[in-house]
Amino acid sequence: MASCKSLSLLFFFLSSFHLSIQDNTVSLSFPLTSAPLSETSAFKAKLLSSPNKNAAAAAAASSPPLGYDYRSSFKYSMALIVSLPIGTPPQTQQMVLDTGSQLSWIQCHRKTPVVRKPPPTTSFDPSLSSSFSVLPCNHPLCKPRIPDFTLPTTCDQNRLCHYSYFYADGTLAEGNLVREKFTFSNSQSTPPLILGCAADSNDAEGILGMNLGRLSFISQAKVPRFSYCVPLRRQGRVAQNINNNKNNNNINPTGAFYIGHNPNSGTFHYISILTFPKSQRAPNFDPHAYTVGLLGIRIGGKKLNISAAVFRPDAGGSGQTMIDSGTQYTFLVDAAYAKVREEVARLAGPKLKKGFVYGGALDMCFDGGDEAEIGRLIGDVVFEFERGVEILTNKERVLDDVGGGIRCFAIGRSESLGVASNIIGNFHQQNHWVEFDVANRRIGFGVADCSRSL
Repeated sequence: MASCKSLSLLFFFLSSFHLSIQDNTVSLSFPLTSAPLSETSAFKAKLLSSPNKNAAAAAAASSPPLGYDYRSSFKYSMALIVSLPIGTPPQTQQMVLDTGSQLSWIQCHRKTPVVRKPPPTTSFDPSLSSSFSVLPCNHPLCKPRIPDFTLPTTCDQNRLCHYSYFYADGTLAEGNLVREKFTFSNSQSTPPLILGCAADSNDAEGILGMNLGRLSFISQAKVPRFSYCVPLRRQGRVAQNINNNKNNNNINPTGAFYIGHNPNSGTFHYISILTFPKSQRAPNFDPHAYTVGLLGIRIGGKKLNISAAVFRPDAGGSGQTMIDSGTQYTFLVDAAYAKVREEVARLAGPKLKKGFVYGGALDMCFDGGDEAEIGRLIGDVVFEFERGVEILTNKERVLDDVGGGIRCFAIGRSESLGVASNIIGNFHQQNHWVEFDVANRRIGFGVADCSRSL
């Protein structure tokens, strides 16, 4: 049975910066592996703080546009984990591809004998890289922050810039802010980018922050667009075998990942990335998220009686709808979730497992029975966006096998995560191309057999 803690990575809540990116001809692609997250990666709420605006702007401005053309495959089972070559010479690092996060960070350990537990085998050794540097205390990013930042950086005993990230589950990731290159070949590398170098974290993976914040990977590297195609995830006993053997590449389905031009983009249907006035950016609004205009939801061909206003942020930011690769399932605010649950109960209520909640988040679950029959009772699930764009999950795929013979409808209540937003997770992005065209402030969707997308 998959760990209940492996449901999602949530989005970082960082302070507001305006993003301006030039439409350069750039195309990047990296090897990705998608696998269950380590135990402490699970329900971590993302940061409540962000580095100084002026310093961040200067950091972004110092990075010239990239000129690479990369494309690669990835394996998928639960979360998307990209393997990136970092440093000079490069060391391969595993990082969760997360469109809901800003600051990227990696695991940093010296590969020397230690008295305490050994570091993860995939950790980064700064002493082996000639391009690695640590930000000193007098760097602008390490200066005192504005009052609403709850976790400011500090100077450590070595007069280096230290950060501490506390997550909702009480765990801590901390280390130094550093600069390091992503080195793709002898002739192709990024400028030094600002990253977190976590010395104390139990996670096996770092984070590749891909949102609209100034310190995200795409902003610092000035990448105008990226895309991925998430294949159908294996179900049942095969899925459980995957969870027990993350390196079983013959079982995990394969998709594709691009940064830059995607040759399939001519078939995509686009919706706008929405922007809102500053009055709607607090306390619940994430200005760096890929916010979209969700109009409605259909289940089994019936459009639910949910006001479109439920899917747009109110004066306090609640109701924002975002596309997030780092969250596994889809989560809705109470007004929308209540209507979804009401319809599922109407269609398949007698088969619901009463009193059961998977991972504290999914409470529409079924114990045993015929999955295909339950799927037929519920029908297709469709998310309706502007311009007639839709994301459809067919009836055969609306349930997720969470182990122990239990299958759950893959939509949960946002309140269970302590957020007030609607989040379209990677489960409902399966067999779709999703392109984040930052330069033109739009997101494209294209139906595809993602196992054949290479």
